[in-house]
Amino acid sequence: MMKIPAINPDHEHRSVLLQPVGCVGRLEDVANWIAKRQGKLLPDNLKPAIVIFAADHGVAAALAHPEIGPTTVERLQHAVSKQSVIRKLAEEAGASLTIVDMGVKGELSGVERDVVRESGSADIRVESAMSEAQYWEAVGIGEELAARAISEGANLLTASSLVSGDRIAVATLICELAGVAPEEALEASSHETYAEELMAVEMALDRAQGTSSHDILREVGGIELAAMAGFYRAAARKGVPVLLDGKASAAAALAAAAWDVRIAGWMLASFVSEDQAHHLALEELGLEPLMHLQRPLIGGKGAALLMPLLQSSLALHRGFATVEEL
Repeated sequence: MMKIPAINPDHEHRSVLLQPVGCVGRLEDVANWIAKRQGKLLPDNLKPAIVIFAADHGVAAALAHPEIGPTTVERLQHAVSKQSVIRKLAEEAGASLTIVDMGVKGELSGVERDVVRESGSADIRVESAMSEAQYWEAVGIGEELAARAISEGANLLTASSLVSGDRIAVATLICELAGVAPEEALEASSHETYAEELMAVEMALDRAQGTSSHDILREVGGIELAAMAGFYRAAARKGVPVLLDGKASAAAALAAAAWDVRIAGWMLASFVSEDQAHHLALEELGLEPLMHLQRPLIGGKGAALLMPLLQSSLALHRGFATVEEL
């Protein structure tokens, strides 16, 4: 079993100036949550790092009716532009931003390349998403990027994905790891692809039946999801908290927790959308989201949006402590 630092329950500051205790709600709770994981009574300022992984999905490419919307390569080209939303949010949060190509079809510039498989994951309806070697390579890349961010001073990590066509893999993972029915795991869509996507989830589940939870990510996930799970595992091993992003982030977190449930103790959930499966995945992880949004956000935007508020909660926490010392 890998070594994961214990979380010290004694590191907690509750302001005597605030009556009743907890009158600032979740902000005080989160500040104490972070302090405990830093091993300090009063937590340091956050130095966030955001890493976005991308890879195409063979199952989406094989559908008779392709998913509507920008392709993965188009999403990435926008994300790396100076005017992209995620770049602006990362700057506002004081977070470093790294975007990684794990297996995206098409030409890319301005993106770090760690390609595991040129065409992304395989069609999970009929075969494993990745070979054993590809799986552990993807996990290792995620671990390496988390370790790199921590060595550069990051003390809050976010891994997210920016992918077109991951709906089936994400839903299938949540089905397997949170005990959710396919109809609950796959967000309903009025588009003609929905029935075909639902059938694809059911086929992937049937094919992978009997696979252990430790290995289900290799069977029905995606290359970028494996990298995200590795990223979370390395963060927990090094004792650095992670801030989850959207539904795909939660699915990868479930896979990481399937390796070792203690990894979930290092996770915060930034938000939950109205997608029922997102709720159920976070519930399985034992996490309460800090924001409730009507529409889902992808590509690290939900986590980045919350980072300044977390920073403020720590400043508020330290400020009350300073006043009490006067």
